[in-house]
Amino acid sequence: MKSLVDHLSQYATYHRDPRNIASHFIGIPMIVVAVAVLLSRPAWPVAGLMLSPALLLALFSAVFYLRLELRLGLLMSVLMGLSVWIGQVLAAQATGLWLSSGLGLFVLGWVIQFIGHYYEGRKPAFVDDLSGLIIGPLFVVAELAFLLGLRHDLKQQVEARAGGVRANPKRAAI
Repeated sequence: MKSLVDHLSQYATYHRDPRNIASHFIGIPMIVVAVAVLLSRPAWPVAGLMLSPALLLALFSAVFYLRLELRLGLLMSVLMGLSVWIGQVLAAQATGLWLSSGLGLFVLGWVIQFIGHYYEGRKPAFVDDLSGLIIGPLFVVAELAFLLGLRHDLKQQVEARAGGVRANPKRAAI
């Protein structure tokens, strides 16, 4: 199994433009919530919980993140739980509101992602490796930690492999 540094470094090679990284702070949370919204139907009550495809995906994701690292895994588990909660709240609404909010967040989130990759001049990471779909949310949390001056050791390891964020970004050809 790849390590946390392996996953983040591979993903980071597709994300060295600060405008692209900034777009991910907006687009990825929108997509994660959208998936939770859309997969919160159908749901079945089981032992006081609403069992849905969204909950099962969040549990799978939490196990994946926890296997990579406990600290980030716990934070990601909380964030996945929050996304599922939002998804369940919206899934309990009228079908039109549930579907339009889920699809709207999903489409807008991807539009923002592709705008960021326009500036990057490189296709999204998931095109070459589907694991980019699960690493994207973790990358956003790690980049936020880096911006807050946390996890300096992890940042150094990732940047040693992927390079630093470009200081003077220029639009590269796709």
